[in-house]
Amino acid sequence: MTVLSVNVNKIAVLRNSRGGAEPDVVRAARACLDAGAHGITVHPRPDARHIRDYDVYALAELAHARGVEFNIEGNPFAPPRAGYPGMLELCRQTRPAQATLVPDGDDQLTSDHGFDFQRDADTLRPRIAELRELGCRISVFADADRDGIERAAELGAQRVELYTGPYAEAFAAGDAGAALAAFADAARRAQAAGLGVNAGHDLSQANLGAFLRAVPDVLEVSIGHALIGEALYDGLDATVRGYLAVIAGAR
Repeated sequence: MTVLSVNVNKIAVLRNSRGGAEPDVVRAARACLDAGAHGITVHPRPDARHIRDYDVYALAELAHARGVEFNIEGNPFAPPRAGYPGMLELCRQTRPAQATLVPDGDDQLTSDHGFDFQRDADTLRPRIAELRELGCRISVFADADRDGIERAAELGAQRVELYTGPYAEAFAAGDAGAALAAFADAARRAQAAGLGVNAGHDLSQANLGAFLRAVPDVLEVSIGHALIGEALYDGLDATVRGYLAVIAGAR
């Protein structure tokens, strides 16, 4: 069964644009869980443009109390700075169920590519080992069209998260067939190497069903931008339930 983890970064963006504590990120996460979401995802960045360290601690407490998955995404190589203790330290303090490693930089508006598992192997392997010692399941961001996705298993990762931006673009253009075939092939190659498959980025209620029907055995989708945008019109409860209905219909 595919589970839904809601990324609440965009709630923090709105809060930070005005300052203060509203809208409340924890309250929003609680509403998503009340509607049936299976977990909460955050992607804190060193520049604290949205989710901040205190959000991570509060959301971890909520997730642990509810018995749901807490997923921290981030660049494992970004150095600590004021207000950002680093991904490893955040995971040490909160013990998320899953740590998703993403090769993003300060100058990126959003994540837009996966790791090169050939080039990045020597630096990724020890960082994955450190995070696994904390009890985190490790997922690594991966491009469907890049060779070597199988190497993620050799490095100690347990899952890959397929970067679905190219699929979403193809779907919006009305011709997603080739993209779906590429993602299905990448999923099968990863699974043959013993890796679980997650997916995320620009997935929406419109394109999620087709993706799940074409790509085998997706364990988790992490969705934030589209879900929060849709919730502006329909509310968090109805929107989360809408995603759960899409997932159920794609089985």
